[in-house]
Amino acid sequence: MSPRVWIPPSAALSPPSDEEDVNVRLRPYWPAYHNLLRRRGFRLETIADMRQYYRQAENVLSPPYSCSLKDLDDDAVCPYSGLPDNLFRGTRISDNTKVMVKAVHRRSRELAIVRFLSTPPIRGHPMNHCIPVLDLVVEGELGFIIMERWSSQLIPDSGPCCLKSFLRAIGQCIEHAAFMHSLHIAHLDISLCNLLTDYRGHYAYIDFELSHRFEEPNPRVCGYRLGTEIPPECNGLDSYDPFKVDVFALGVLILRACKMTGHCVPELVEIVRPMLRDDPDERPSLVSVLRSHEDLIRKISADGLEYCFALNSNQCIVE
Repeated sequence: MSPRVWIPPSAALSPPSDEEDVNVRLRPYWPAYHNLLRRRGFRLETIADMRQYYRQAENVLSPPYSCSLKDLDDDAVCPYSGLPDNLFRGTRISDNTKVMVKAVHRRSRELAIVRFLSTPPIRGHPMNHCIPVLDLVVEGELGFIIMERWSSQLIPDSGPCCLKSFLRAIGQCIEHAAFMHSLHIAHLDISLCNLLTDYRGHYAYIDFELSHRFEEPNPRVCGYRLGTEIPPECNGLDSYDPFKVDVFALGVLILRACKMTGHCVPELVEIVRPMLRDDPDERPSLVSVLRSHEDLIRKISADGLEYCFALNSNQCIVE
């Protein structure tokens, strides 16, 4: 999925570290890096961009929004309200592609994993649904991940998609998680919050700051920072299988997506049921989940796949 762009070789980056001080969210002073990013072909959003945005949205936004920008310099960089401090919106200068720039430590696991997933031949694998990365920039102890800016609004204003598009989207979610596991990478923060779409039928994972790539087979971990969907085995002091954490979280994601769209296919709910078992050893592998999902699609008629009516979301309840 990722485009054909130059990504710095691993020798140009520091090896990842498990030290927490290099794997926490950063708060860079973004104006200091504006010129650096310009030299790489990208520019951060400025006051002029915000003025243009508010002019286009003047029928939606109240006057104080645009008035607050009145006396500010057009060329000053302007953070987008609501984004965390480690993210900044921007544009690729050559073609005006909208981008998101994420600041991370140069020795962070996230930078190492994103570089790995965005480098040939891994980048071109059909199961790789990592957000397309356009460049990686390292300056001092900081690294900047420059990625295409997709939408977190998974359902467009036009309404829910047909069943075929919904199942394809779910398939991409399962594929990427299974692909990461085949590379010994656990995401550890699979959720709807970390899924984006380009509204052209493509869905992508983001936010690998909690992810780990393991060298040893069958790893057991304890005390790792975890994301939104936390399975029961992580609530105690015992070690657990990080890959089974992803299986549980993906099951929750699928159910939430079903309820959000109304596409609560009973057969899909049955695929999810074992993913949510309290005993992680009883949860299936994601390869098995993917196979079951593909079998489900083959069994649905062509007319059924074009079905767009929102079903009763109560069917998504798993007891």
